[in-house]
Amino acid sequence: MQIEATGLSKRYARDWIFRGLTHTFQPGTATAVLGPNGAGKSTLLNTLSGQLLPTAGTLRYTQAGTLVPVEEMPPLLAYAAPYLELIEELTLTELLQFHTRFKPLRPGFGPKQLIELMYLEKSSHKLVRDFSSGMKQRLKLALALYADTPLLLLDEPTTNLDRAGVAWYQEHVRATLAGRTVLVSSNVPEEYDFCSSQLLITDFGAQAAR
Repeated sequence: MQIEATGLSKRYARDWIFRGLTHTFQPGTATAVLGPNGAGKSTLLNTLSGQLLPTAGTLRYTQAGTLVPVEEMPPLLAYAAPYLELIEELTLTELLQFHTRFKPLRPGFGPKQLIELMYLEKSSHKLVRDFSSGMKQRLKLALALYADTPLLLLDEPTTNLDRAGVAWYQEHVRATLAGRTVLVSSNVPEEYDFCSSQLLITDFGAQAAR
C-alpha cells in the first residue's frame, strides 16, 4: 500500500494541528511518526487512515498499482490505539468470531490460534469488560497485527503494557511487518525501533508552516 500526502493539513476551529505535509509512504516500509504529546500524531494517523477529512491537501492511495478510493480503505487497513473501543459485552471468543467476519486474519490464523498467541487460553470465555487494561491492549494489538491487511497503523502501541507485554509487542510486530506499510505514532523508542524512517510531526506544525 502506497500513501501519497500532498499539502496535507488539518485544522480544528482556528488551530492548525499540522500543515503542508507532503510525503509518500512507500509500500513495505515502516515509518515512525514522532513528536511530543498533543502535537497531532494521532490526528495525522486518523487523517491518513481516511477516518478524518483533511482541511486542505490531498491523499492518494495505491494498492498493487491500482488507485483505491478513500471509502474503500477500511478493509485494507488495521488500526490499534488505546482509545479505540472493544465490544466489552462479548466474551473473548465471541469478540474474535465477530471481528474476523469483517476483518479476516492472516492465513493460518483463526480465533483459537490468536487466543493461544496472546496467552489468553484461560480467558477465552471471559467477558472482555473484565479484562485488565493490559489484556485489552494486547487484544487490540493482536487484532491489528494479525489482520490480513496491507496497511497497519499503530498509535502508542505499548500503552498499558507491562514489560512482558512490551516484549510480546516487539516480537509480534516484527513477525507481521513483511509486505505491509506500517506507521507508528509514538514518542517511546522501544515502540518504533524497527522503523526504517521517521517523520517529525512538529516539522509540519503551524509555526513550521509560516
